[in-house]
Amino acid sequence: MRISFLNRLKPLLSLNDPQWGRGSKDDKPGGKKPEDGPPDLDQLWRDFNLSIARVFGKKGSGDGGGSAPNDSMFAKVGLGVIVAVLAFFWMISGFFIVQEGQTGVITTFGKYSYQANPGFNWRWPSPIQAHEIVNVQQVRTVEVGYRNNVKNKQPKEALMLTDDENIIDIQFAVQYKLKDAAKWLYSNRDQEEMIRQVAETAIREIVGRSKMDFVLYEGREKVALDVNVLMQQVLDRYDSGAQITNVTMQAVQPPEQVQAAFDDAVKAGQDKERQKNEGQAYANDVIPKARGEASRLLQDAEGYRSKVIANAEGNVARFKQILVEYQKAPGVTRDRMYLETMQQIFSSTTKLMMDTKSANNMIYLPLDKLNSQGDAAKSSVPTAVNTLPSETISTVEVRGVKDGRARDSRDRESR
Repeated sequence: MRISFLNRLKPLLSLNDPQWGRGSKDDKPGGKKPEDGPPDLDQLWRDFNLSIARVFGKKGSGDGGGSAPNDSMFAKVGLGVIVAVLAFFWMISGFFIVQEGQTGVITTFGKYSYQANPGFNWRWPSPIQAHEIVNVQQVRTVEVGYRNNVKNKQPKEALMLTDDENIIDIQFAVQYKLKDAAKWLYSNRDQEEMIRQVAETAIREIVGRSKMDFVLYEGREKVALDVNVLMQQVLDRYDSGAQITNVTMQAVQPPEQVQAAFDDAVKAGQDKERQKNEGQAYANDVIPKARGEASRLLQDAEGYRSKVIANAEGNVARFKQILVEYQKAPGVTRDRMYLETMQQIFSSTTKLMMDTKSANNMIYLPLDKLNSQGDAAKSSVPTAVNTLPSETISTVEVRGVKDGRARDSRDRESR
C-alpha cells in the first residue's frame, strides 16, 4: 500500500523537476522543445489538479474525456484544504503576549478599540486589527537646559528672566510615567518633545514670577514643586496620558558672562550677614546685662523708697509717743531727750570742743582712741595736749559736772 501511495504521489513530486513542462530529452511527440517558449498556464493548472486527484486515490483514464468532472471536484477539495490551512495560520497570528507592567493598545482598522491587560491575549489578525505594546511602569526622563551632561548646555532652554529683571541659568530634569497608554499614543504627536516644551513653559512662568535670590537659594524646592504642579495641569488639558513624578533641579546659577561679578556680590552679602551676626551677638551680650543692671537699680530704688517711708513712719510714731509722754511730764521728757541726743553725738565723735570759764578752747582727745591707734597715733598727738597738767583736766571735768548739776537744779526749780 505504501508503494501504491508513492506511485500516486510521484506525478506531484515531478513538478519540482527542472525539465517539467519542457518535454522529454528524446524530443518525443507531445513534448515541447525548449525553444518553443514558456508552458501554457491552463495546461499547468490541469496537470496540478490531476496530480492532486491521484494523491487522493483517483486515477484518470487514458483519454481526457472521462476524467474532467473528477479532476474539477478534486481541484476544489485541494483548494479548500489550502484555504483552511491558510485561514488557520491567519487566525493564530492574532495571539500576542503582554508582559507585566505593560499595556496592549488594540486598534480596529486604525481606530482605537480597547486596551489589553497583561497576559495571553487575542485580537483579530491584520489587517482587521493591530496592537501596540506600551510600557506604563517605566520612568521616563526629559532633560531641559542640557543633554546627557550638565556641561552640555542648551542656552536657548536654560537662560530665562526673573521678576526683578535678572537672567539666570537653570538646568533641570523631569521624570514621568504613563497613566493612559491610549492617550499617550493618539492624543499628541512627538510626545517627548511635547513634555519638554511643557516643562520649559512651566519653568519660565514660575521663574518669571520670582526674585533672583529666591530662585538661587532658599526657593529651589519651592520652584521645583510649583513646576511639577503646573506641568501636570497643562498635560491633563492636553490629554497626554502622562503623570509627572519628580522635577529635579540640576544647576541654578547666573550666566557665565557675569559669574565673577555675581561671586563678588555674594561675598559682599556674606560679609554683611557675618557682621550682622556679630552685631547681633554683641547686642545679645550687652542688652541682658543692661536690663539686669536696670532691674537692680529699680530694686535698689524700691528698697530705698521702702526704707525711707518706713523710717518716716517710725519717726512719726515715735514722735507721737514722745508727745504723749511730754504732755505728761515735760521737764523729765526734755532732760531725757537731751541726754540721749548728747550720748548719740559723743558716741560718734572723736574730738570734743569744751568751753571753760577762762574762755579758752581745749581739745579733748579720748584716751581709748589713742590706745587703739598704737605708736603711730601716739606720735601724731599734739605735744600741747601731753603737756597739759592733770590738775587742769580734773578741774575742767569738775567744773563741767558742777555747772551741769547747777543747770539741772535751776531747771527743776523753774518747772
